[in-house]
Formats: sequence, C-alpha cells, structure tokens
Amino acid sequence: MTIKKILVVDDSPTERHVMKALLTSGGYEVITAESGEEGIAKAKSELPDLILMDVVMPGLNGYQATRTLTRDEATRGIPVIVCTTKGQETDKIWGLRQGAQDYLVKPVNGPELLAKIAAL
Repeated sequence: MTIKKILVVDDSPTERHVMKALLTSGGYEVITAESGEEGIAKAKSELPDLILMDVVMPGLNGYQATRTLTRDEATRGIPVIVCTTKGQETDKIWGLRQGAQDYLVKPVNGPELLAKIAAL
C-alpha cells in the first residue's frame, strides 16, 4: 500500500504543527483535524491513506474515534496509528483492540514514525 495522504487527528495545535512538518518533510500530503468528531468527518470526506490518532481529546476520544473508523464500511480499510502520551501497556492493548494498526507514545520519534509509515 502506498501512503500519500495522511490525516493527523490531535487537539493540540503544537502537536498538529510538529507532525505536519515532519510528515511534509517526508513527502506526504497532510490533512489535520482537532477532534475525534472532525477526524471521523474528514476521514470520510478525504479518504486518507493513513490516520494518526491522538487519544486524549475533548468530546470523542481517540479510542472511540478509532473504533468508529475501523468499524465503518467507508473507512475500515484506512490504517490507524495511535500517537498518544498514554504509555501504559493496558493503554496500548486497548488501542489495538479498537482496531489501531500500531501504537506510538509521544513524543514520537520522527525517523521511527516515518519508517513505520514506509513499511505499511
């Protein structure tokens, strides 16, 4: 699968900016959303090749948004990588149970993230 367009879902403007800069430098087109609800809407309208999902957000959290996306016919084929500050093993297991393909703890290691994306 060739990844070209990536949706970054994070409520932090700083995190969105950092991720967008990193991914753009890697040659990817980047779309952003600042909430789980907006992330689901943009995933359905833009159909990105990959979604990077924060967990701790107001309203719909990243686990709920990931579960919604991976169970929806229109978006279930889009891989989700959770990128969050929640680093406990139980958090990771829960994220993967919601349908996430991978789970990274912030601060995200740029080269590691780019390598994971390239490997998809």
